Amino acid sequence: MSINTQKAVVDSGSEQRFQMLVSGISDYAIYMLDLDGYISSWNVGAERFKGYVAEEIIGQHFSCFYTAEDQAAGMPANALRAAHDKGKFEAEGWRVRKDGTRFWAHVVIDTIRDQSGNLVGYAKITRDITERKLVQEALAESEQRFRMLVQGVTDYAIYMLSPDGEITNWNAGAQRIKGYALDEVVGTHFSRFYTPEDRAAGIPAQALATAASTGRFEQEGWRVRKDGTSFMAHVAIDAIHDEAGRLVGFAKITRDITEKQKAAEALERANAALFQSQKMEAIGQLTGGVAHDFNNLLSVLASGLDILSMRLHGDKDVKLIEGMQRAVTRGATLTQQLLSFARRQPLKELTENVSKLIANFEPVLRRAGNSSIAFKFMLAPALRKVSIDAARLEAAVLNLVVNARDAMPHGGTVTLATENVELAEHHGVGKLAAGAYVKISVADTGEGMTPDVAARVFEPFFTTKEIGKGTGLGLSQVYGFIAQSGGEVTLDTEAGKGSQFNLYLPAVEEADEEPAQDKHSASDTVLIVEDEPDVLEITSELFRSLGYEVLSAGNGADALDILKRSSDIDVL
Repeated sequence: MSINTQKAVVDSGSEQRFQMLVSGISDYAIYMLDLDGYISSWNVGAERFKGYVAEEIIGQHFSCFYTAEDQAAGMPANALRAAHDKGKFEAEGWRVRKDGTRFWAHVVIDTIRDQSGNLVGYAKITRDITERKLVQEALAESEQRFRMLVQGVTDYAIYMLSPDGEITNWNAGAQRIKGYALDEVVGTHFSRFYTPEDRAAGIPAQALATAASTGRFEQEGWRVRKDGTSFMAHVAIDAIHDEAGRLVGFAKITRDITEKQKAAEALERANAALFQSQKMEAIGQLTGGVAHDFNNLLSVLASGLDILSMRLHGDKDVKLIEGMQRAVTRGATLTQQLLSFARRQPLKELTENVSKLIANFEPVLRRAGNSSIAFKFMLAPALRKVSIDAARLEAAVLNLVVNARDAMPHGGTVTLATENVELAEHHGVGKLAAGAYVKISVADTGEGMTPDVAARVFEPFFTTKEIGKGTGLGLSQVYGFIAQSGGEVTLDTEAGKGSQFNLYLPAVEEADEEPAQDKHSASDTVLIVEDEPDVLEITSELFRSLGYEVLSAGNGADALDILKRSSDIDVL
């Protein structure tokens, strides 16, 4: 056998094995096309994918596998032309099986040339990648839905950061909360949202470092909007890693919690106010009970001393009794102050114009100051009227002026002002109901108070003055009197910036006529009603010593019985 014959046999065998290999592949459709695109060979994979046996399809044009739309668009001819011009064509698209169903195919068309380089046809390899296509479409659809979800959220700023902290995307919530449009922030560093103090302290870098090392960073703090305003934000930063575990960026979620913060602060203030109110109420109950009992004891002593002073005539004895009476009077004054705080003092209320009261009382108030104190009166001319015990109100204002003077040892200004105010719902002024009020304010430019001192100023016996220079009852007396009058007292103060006491009194629609004062003359018969036996006994004795005929009752029911039986009682 010649060498050429042997080579021909080897080539023939090699070609036969290659044809067997191609024909046996079932995962790929591998077939040949002639120069015009007609099918000249067909393998098992082609039969499996496309449903045609070799006898049915060989000699047919390969465009029969394309959809009607692609055929109309000339895509089969374009594919052959591209393969002819470039040596290869590759694409993905829908193809049609014999039964009319479609599958997504990955297609490669290669040119085939002979040993002389002449084009003799095309090799076409098709792979069914429908499953992969469906997975990709599902993933793309899921990503699209997720993007739509993120973009649709307006209550949260949700955006991505690069590993270096540069913003890579931006949702509608971020634009609403921070004020920046997408093209204004993408590519810039997220630290722009932090306050200058936080940036100087390196807080943004620390946040990313924590998220990178632990997987998450969470914090509340102040952030800055585009317009320069600040808001309280709750921030969460999560690290994002790829399948290999490499850090590819961060997901950042920011929520504006300014209103929540304000609500929490308001609740805290309300709780503090409630606690203060309950504390003052408890102190008032205790103080009132003690003062009332102590006042009864003093009444016995005072009445007894009055009786003794009428029976004794020696100068030495009289002076001794007078000293005892002065001590009792001072004790009585103290108990009256305590009863005033406890709101148990009887009030002589009349309808008054507070501006006129203070204007008439102005000379006394000025004398309470000194040469280093300047006074400023800002009294509203058309002030609403209030129902008030005028003498007690004058004493309260005088007390506040004296306190203001003492708070300004080096001089300053005391400002007294009156105005009409309307308190709406949730006004924050104690427990007052919404409505019309008159506000009296006494302000000074003195030392002011720290929060812990301000919280206790209305407590009985609490004072910051030196021993012997204050009883600590002045402000508690003011507080009790205003509360008993249906009003409220507030304090605005800050250490080093002075203090302002505000008295709120409910306004009345019209001034009531001043009740006529009954004028009683000394009478022969008096009925004394008192539930404290010692007080009843000593008071009865005092009236007898003055020449009265005395009837007594230990309670209201007994007093009514006596009144029904006796018609000649002149004083009750």
